[in-house]
Amino acid sequence: MDLSYAVLNLLMDTSVWLDLAKRRDGQKWIVAMRLLMQWEQLRLLVPDIVVDEFERNRERVAAAMSSSVAERFRLLRRDLDAYGNEKHENARYVLDGLAHEIPLIGAMATRNCTDIVELLKNGDRLEAGVTEMANATRRALEKRAPFHRGKNSAADAVLIEAYGAAAKAATEEDRFVFATSNHDDFSAAHDDRRRPHEDIAEFFSMPVSQYCYQLDGLDAALAEHFGDEYLDLLEESDFQEEPRTLDEILGAEQEYFDKVWYVRKLILEEKIERGESAPLMPEIAEQAHAAMRAIEDRYGVDNVGPWSDWEWGFVNGKLSALRWVLGSEWDFLDT
Repeated sequence: MDLSYAVLNLLMDTSVWLDLAKRRDGQKWIVAMRLLMQWEQLRLLVPDIVVDEFERNRERVAAAMSSSVAERFRLLRRDLDAYGNEKHENARYVLDGLAHEIPLIGAMATRNCTDIVELLKNGDRLEAGVTEMANATRRALEKRAPFHRGKNSAADAVLIEAYGAAAKAATEEDRFVFATSNHDDFSAAHDDRRRPHEDIAEFFSMPVSQYCYQLDGLDAALAEHFGDEYLDLLEESDFQEEPRTLDEILGAEQEYFDKVWYVRKLILEEKIERGESAPLMPEIAEQAHAAMRAIEDRYGVDNVGPWSDWEWGFVNGKLSALRWVLGSEWDFLDT
């Protein structure tokens, strides 16, 4: 049966959304899903349980990403201080530079979380009816998955019953996918985690319903369903941006400091020639000319101005932005 053009109904367990939020390359899946939803090729099934659980955990995930990286750097720095010597000074310098990226790593997780919440809001609410609630209760009484481990799994039971009811009502043209990273509650016990537990296997015995484990399993299912269209979307959306290192930022700030200083000296020379400003003392003028020649040699005489008013404003804006990143106030352009 060819389902390549059928709408895909996808229910992602909170665990997969949280895994996606932690991925530094998570935006490529987020953007791809957003576009497929806009094109009405993907339909997100969103139980309130998933929204509530994700909202409760989003701040913890973002904080954990930053704190775990910070802790690794702290331990490495401690070991270098305790056991290193002057030969390891460069390693200390590298660690200090990498530590500058930690807030940016947290910001990436925050961005992922914000975009995921937007996807959930734009999804189709999947409500559990009286029958599904009763079936979830029956699972608890009979100790069937997800209650087979002796813990309160009411939310997970309602989730899988709501999905099962939707999948059972599907037509041959429909396609349903359930994705989870929660192998303890949903995957086959002591077996391949990519297979559903036997207590919920009935929901995936139909050809239109598929069980996926973790983001890798979901990725494979989406690729199978949408084919090259999905793979092209991932490639186009894979604009993962690595944070700039502190050395890169400092180097760029120095470059635009030099260029702004250089053009200001050109402007000063023009004012002196017009008699609008007093001449510099010979020693200072000689030092300024030597510095200007050094800047021309460093960046190329064609890359240091003078520029049009628009370009001059752009160069000043770059210096202001770089200084803001380094801790200065906006519009600090002193040279």
